[in-house]
Amino acid sequence: GGGEGGERGRLRAMRDGFEEEVLEGVKGAVVNGKGAERLWNTTNIGFRGVEAEALLLMLSERGVCASAGAACSSGSLEPSPVLLAMGVEEEVAHGSVRFSLSRETTKEELRDAAGIVVECAKRLGA
Repeated sequence: GGGEGGERGRLRAMRDGFEEEVLEGVKGAVVNGKGAERLWNTTNIGFRGVEAEALLLMLSERGVCASAGAACSSGSLEPSPVLLAMGVEEEVAHGSVRFSLSRETTKEELRDAAGIVVECAKRLGA
């Protein structure tokens, strides 16, 4: 059964599908670092004009776990210096949220999550 590489490929494909659904649903949303070397199981999506903290709060109420900023700096409300260094506009960096997939994540969960993300981002004015 495909081993490690197959598992990564499967998660990467799922993540890419998640990104596409969110970007389709939210005009002006961007995937930060797209095209760069990135982890196969995480995505960082920026929502223009949305406060990441407000979005995270709304998502967690709906059962979607995500985080803002760098993995090491949760609790900081500053936009991630990493994103800014990558040339992400400050407005987008402020509304950037990181989502991680685990090996247990199913396609259905991801589809539901994408729908919830789109809905919440729009409610916050994205």
